[in-house]
Amino acid sequence: MLFSSRPGEEQNMNVTVPNNLDAFWMPFTANRQFKANPRLFVGARDMHYRTHDGRDVLDGTSGLWCCNAGHCRPKITEAVQRQVATLDFAPTFQMGHPLAFELASRVADLTPDGLDHIFFTNSGSESVETALKIALAYHQARGEGRRTRLIGRERGYHGVNFGGISVGGIVNNRRHFGALLTGVDHLPHTHLPENRMSRSQPEHGAHLAEDLERLIALHGAETIAAVIVEPLAGSTGVLIPPKGYLQRLREITAKHGILLIFDEVITGFGRLGTAFAAERYGVTPDMITMAKGLTNGVIPMGAVAASGAIHDAFMTGPEHMIELFHGYTYSGTPIAAAAGIATLDTYREEGLFDRAAELAPYWEDALHSLSDARHVIDIRNEGLVGGIELEPIDGQPTKRAFDAFLAAYEKGVLIRTTGDIIAMSPPLIVSREQIDELVGTVRDVLATLD
Repeated sequence: MLFSSRPGEEQNMNVTVPNNLDAFWMPFTANRQFKANPRLFVGARDMHYRTHDGRDVLDGTSGLWCCNAGHCRPKITEAVQRQVATLDFAPTFQMGHPLAFELASRVADLTPDGLDHIFFTNSGSESVETALKIALAYHQARGEGRRTRLIGRERGYHGVNFGGISVGGIVNNRRHFGALLTGVDHLPHTHLPENRMSRSQPEHGAHLAEDLERLIALHGAETIAAVIVEPLAGSTGVLIPPKGYLQRLREITAKHGILLIFDEVITGFGRLGTAFAAERYGVTPDMITMAKGLTNGVIPMGAVAASGAIHDAFMTGPEHMIELFHGYTYSGTPIAAAAGIATLDTYREEGLFDRAAELAPYWEDALHSLSDARHVIDIRNEGLVGGIELEPIDGQPTKRAFDAFLAAYEKGVLIRTTGDIIAMSPPLIVSREQIDELVGTVRDVLATLD
């Protein structure tokens, strides 16, 4: 059996389906379909989940892009257990505790040079809201209060709060919630047909960054506060940045005094074989948002890394005055900070960022072996992330990929779908044999679909 307890541990696997599923309104879920045939996890270890009916399921998605070191890792588990018995909560409004400062320093050591100030949040969505608010307040602090316009990108995903869905560009995340923020524009997405079946960064598309110059000419640079993009767009179906694209965005934003924000909630902490995608692509933004892999998904936590120039612009006026009127009750809470420190220790001690870089070519070859599989029309990859785009069923968009998701689960593999795209991002501890199992199961599943 793949799933087993460690020495001295006891696990209760005798968990049945709850007698009532009605109360929990599940997020981003087809609730009626799920509750008619529930898929429940009751345990996890390393690369596998355990289901309520006693099956092992290989995790091809790192939970939800977040369990980069795998599941129930001892160092992280033990750190949380110790902390909850030592200091369960401490405010970080006008007070502090040592772990928040230690974690901030450790994160700053991983971010690109110059992004040395860390503001803690509780999620990726909150990290985006925080970065957008800091951008607006930064320009106010510098006497450029007309800079209120925000620019996102089509097909971008920046969480689900109002700021995030305003700069985001996934239509179903936006269409039901009214007018959203005003003064927001969007760059075109980078999904081009000529890049079909590209390996790593595609050749075509750097010119799409030039659309930012059009928006600047339309609105005036003096009105634009920030541009926010995912360096690699994950939730929309794994869109890899074309060669030169991010570099050109950096050049244009720097020329016009516009802040550049990288949303690295998915790409942070080793997913692309480096600490952050900014390092992978050689582009340093003004802020980086992060979450997920920061605590290995164990405790909700996010953060924003900001440049010294941004931070220092607020450090004026009387010293007894609050510089930034923003924050959360649980910003840097002790248990999350303990989990974050232990997570970073695990990444370092096991060399997981380097491991991801070493496995990336094998992952790439495995994914692209599906280029002749049934229904596949495109494959995209970078680091340990892969997107497999399927030809949609006429009149039933998303159904083919959802059917693949259900069939893979029945075969003991967890994948994720968005639209008609299968997205996979296994924990960085994945083995070559497990990569073969993931990809082989997807091939088998696709062969059975209509």
